[in-house]
Amino acid sequence: MKIVVDYDLCESNAVCMGIAPEVFEVRDDDFLYILDENPDESLREKVEESARRCPKQAITIVD
Repeated sequence: MKIVVDYDLCESNAVCMGIAPEVFEVRDDDFLYILDENPDESLREKVEESARRCPKQAITIVD
């Protein structure tokens, strides 16, 4: 699985970071960073929930 973020849509509101802090991080500069673009399959549920709950639907999962 690969995580793709549309940074034109992303507001860095950290909803995804709250769900999957192993994968997403909003830093002091108020930008979202993907810590692991290809996370382990064991994190799929968290990553899918992050994508679903993103207020701007900026997160996509590519298999």
